[in-house]
Amino acid sequence: QVQLVESGGGLAQAGGSLRLSCAASGLTFSRYRMGWFRQAPGKERGFVAAIMWAGGTYYADSVKARFTISRDTAKNTVYLQMNSLKPEDTAVYYCGISPRIYSGNYQLPRDYEYWGQGTQVTVSS
Repeated sequence: QVQLVESGGGLAQAGGSLRLSCAASGLTFSRYRMGWFRQAPGKERGFVAAIMWAGGTYYADSVKARFTISRDTAKNTVYLQMNSLKPEDTAVYYCGISPRIYSGNYQLPRDYEYWGQGTQVTVSS
């Protein structure tokens, strides 16, 4: 079955950097879009960044110019480089994948069919 495994979370100081990875396996489809979302305690899961099958990238306003999403299609892996981290970036980060490359809303969690288990990112001030 489809599995997503995130890694790279941890503790960082404000202004620091972390790089998250999300490796997909067991894919039953050859084209897909992938996204990163985050969820802080007591809040809903919110959009962070997405990369489309054609390569286009999209970001939440709160992370634009600080975070960069990229991928290695040969490895079915997506990355999230997070720079200039802020305490408000603290959350559990999840990656999602969807084979619906022509439909759905990349900003909505409900439009991703599979999810990883999440990785904790904590930014201290």
